[in-house]
Amino acid sequence: MTTRTGALLPDRRTFLIGSFGLAAGVGVLGSEVLSTPAASSTVSPFRHGVASGDPLPDAVVLWTRVTPTEQSVPGSGQGPRVAVRWEVALDDAFTDVVRSGTVHTDAGRDHTVKLDATGLAPATDYWFRFTYADAVSRTGRTRTAPAPGSTPERLRFGVVSCANWQAGWFNSYRHLAERGDLDAVIHLGDYLYEYQPGKYSYGFRNEDVRRHDPPREIVSLSDYRRRHAQYKTDRDLQALHAAVPFIVTWDDHEVADGSWAHGAYEHQAREGSYAKRVRAAQQAYDEWMPVRISGTAVVGDGRKIYRRLQFGRLVDLSMLDLRTYRSKRVGEDDPAINDSTRTIAGEHQLAWLSGNLATSPCRWKLVGNPVMLAPVRLPPRPAAEEFALSQTVSLTPLRSSTPNTDEWDGYPSDRRRLLGRVEADGTTDVVFLTGDVHTAWANDVPGPSGSVVATELVCSSITSNNVDDFIGARPRTVSLTLEAAIQAENPHVRFVNLDDHGHSVLEVTPERIQMDWYAVHDRRDPRSGSRRLASWSVKSGVARVEPVDHPLDA
Repeated sequence: MTTRTGALLPDRRTFLIGSFGLAAGVGVLGSEVLSTPAASSTVSPFRHGVASGDPLPDAVVLWTRVTPTEQSVPGSGQGPRVAVRWEVALDDAFTDVVRSGTVHTDAGRDHTVKLDATGLAPATDYWFRFTYADAVSRTGRTRTAPAPGSTPERLRFGVVSCANWQAGWFNSYRHLAERGDLDAVIHLGDYLYEYQPGKYSYGFRNEDVRRHDPPREIVSLSDYRRRHAQYKTDRDLQALHAAVPFIVTWDDHEVADGSWAHGAYEHQAREGSYAKRVRAAQQAYDEWMPVRISGTAVVGDGRKIYRRLQFGRLVDLSMLDLRTYRSKRVGEDDPAINDSTRTIAGEHQLAWLSGNLATSPCRWKLVGNPVMLAPVRLPPRPAAEEFALSQTVSLTPLRSSTPNTDEWDGYPSDRRRLLGRVEADGTTDVVFLTGDVHTAWANDVPGPSGSVVATELVCSSITSNNVDDFIGARPRTVSLTLEAAIQAENPHVRFVNLDDHGHSVLEVTPERIQMDWYAVHDRRDPRSGSRRLASWSVKSGVARVEPVDHPLDA
């Protein structure tokens, strides 16, 4: 195990337990308390927690939100300009502060605070906090990336996507926060949902577990700010943000379901200008997330979120944006689907990604890929099953209903260009980390010639509906026959689970990668435990996933 600069692993775990009130498998509060925001409005101006993100060898983004007056609630546009002090230290007692400063915020940025803490040492644990007036935020822990040219013995990442507040509790975030062994969390999109209460039912009980605020589909800047704020009152999400840096990208629900460059299937003309809605959603995202957009942590600096982070010579991570530049979705039977000008990534982003993969000095080339890459075929199934699958998985020929062409399957020219370049260059150790489909997969990805050229590891949803939920069936009933049918028709699909909600943990070493999938027992229970679903591994130089009997040691 790699030696940690600063505090060693046991001390980090002690910090997690002491600061977050965490103990393995035990929630912090009862459900009657967890149903309210994490901090009472009369207790702290830092009621939305703290966060860090986008770790570099010498810098990390720090984030919080301050509520200077009771009128300065998110989305209100009210409240004074205030000064907030920040500190970064090598210990959680802040006896060795290495960086500090003061930033100003106001209602123009919804009283969020975001900055790049620079001048840090590589591969080092740091603790950070904020101060406003006499109030001190909770303490967060972050970690910088390894030095360029170094080869870490291992890296570990949480891998998550698709957290719908109304569909359940974010137990997976708590389980990841409790681990104490993660270098970062990779969030592949749908960090929040734009739906109004009652838009969909969740699970076979057809219920909203929690209700969104504001209680409507969000469209305006104020709406998006309020929705971000609500999500950041969740205790388990706060705990994970305070425990480990996030590396995020957006998918469609951060704006509107089924979005493309110039519209969305969930956007109606009566809701106003779609371009204005996108600007509002992306501004709120920029304000409320610990992410560099257009290369900086400056709020309002642009909207280019695709970016590249390297972790020594072990990992090269390209985070994609597959919504901002994509062509409008068409049906599988539409001849336009094969139009070479149609794109999911945009010409510049696709060239950027292909170049990253071809020229990377790193052993493993990881791609944060919001929507599913591998093709999936399925023979005709009963109508209810086909509908459920069409809501999640991208299906191609040999089926009898309209497919979901929202994934790379709907943009075959871009996929052929990307994988053809990987195949032609002989690039090895390419792994796509995927979210969006609310289900768990391990796929060998075929190139244009049919040979396997990459690996795809797909995490399940934190809470969002998957196949049993859409069918209205109890878990592990109907889905078992669907999983068998998928694997029979698609030999490159090595593992699939269509029902469970949860999270994944990815370990990367010079010799191999391993992904462990975990499922929560009940997303409706705020104290739910979890269990391991499966573990799959890929050896360096061999683009084939294989089952593993044992999970990663925690």
